[in-house]
Amino acid sequence: MNAPWYNWQDEDLILRCHLQPKASRDEISGLHGDSVKIRIAAPPIEGRANAALVKFLAKTFGVAKRDVSIISGELGREKRVRIHAPAKLPDGLDLSSD
Repeated sequence: MNAPWYNWQDEDLILRCHLQPKASRDEISGLHGDSVKIRIAAPPIEGRANAALVKFLAKTFGVAKRDVSIISGELGREKRVRIHAPAKLPDGLDLSSD
């Protein structure tokens, strides 16, 4: 089952993210409309927030940074991110592939 903020494409997870840069810490803070809200401490300058987002999602989903890619929205807050074969799923998010 898919929700508006994620879908599975074979073994890849596609997330719709609403990014909040310059937050006090890196965290998934729930849903924001049809996206999952992710707070990142890095500022949105020279790609730092995008790099921090990739690093945070790789750690959160138990994959290498090369397995996380921003597929749309690099210059905005609304992004689509592909996570190749996540090894683990974060607590509090229902991402069942049924």
